[in-house]
Amino acid sequence: MISAQQVSLRLNGREILHQVDLTARPGEVTVLLGPNGSGKTTLFLCLSAQLTAERGAIFLGEQDLRRLSRRQLARRLATVPQEHHPVFPYLVRDLVLLGRLPRLGFFAQPRGADRRVVEDILELLGLTDLADKPYTRISGGERQLALIGRCLAQEPEILLLDEPTSHLDLRNQVMVLKLLKNLATTQKLTVLLTLHDPNLALLFADRVVLLEAGRVLAQGLPEDVVNPENIKKLYGLDMEMISQGARRLLYPRLS
Repeated sequence: MISAQQVSLRLNGREILHQVDLTARPGEVTVLLGPNGSGKTTLFLCLSAQLTAERGAIFLGEQDLRRLSRRQLARRLATVPQEHHPVFPYLVRDLVLLGRLPRLGFFAQPRGADRRVVEDILELLGLTDLADKPYTRISGGERQLALIGRCLAQEPEILLLDEPTSHLDLRNQVMVLKLLKNLATTQKLTVLLTLHDPNLALLFADRVVLLEAGRVLAQGLPEDVVNPENIKKLYGLDMEMISQGARRLLYPRLS
């Protein structure tokens, strides 16, 4: 579990986050939804200890994030950034193997057990046939899977993903989100990710947090918080909702 309690932060004299509270739990996919500039990425940087909040606290389970070493943090939490520009054309297998570093001693070489973990992850993600291809020469969806594989190799409790679908076509968006939902359910991972599309949140989230100008507008079950009224507050668009069985979808009112 990861939780933020009254987290606030100012950058360059401007308030970016204001008293943010949220909790993401094991076995669930929690989606952070909000427009550009709402503070989603900044919050993720705080949650992964890349930025330090001015006020408030962040906890992994019951431990204050500030009391964990970088190595301890890397064993418990893994992140997939919004942008990833590799400087070296690692093979997919080697990129995933990099995730084992927090589990190795200083100057230690990967052991057979580490390589078996990697092979199991490649099989789980359907990347075995791509294992010996350069990461820089596979598709966007495959790259995203490889980055998730690197995170899984850390054997974390918590997985943070900043807009993991932003550069993917519809097929790959669905593939990645189905995978994350399955990982949360089967491996009891705490999965927290940012999205732009409220319909994807309705389809895949267990909980949704709406962030508006650095403040939490609403949070709870998708069906309770992802509605025309809240989405209009976030994006300034008049919305309509349609229902088909248990499924609900939003679309903008165009006239």
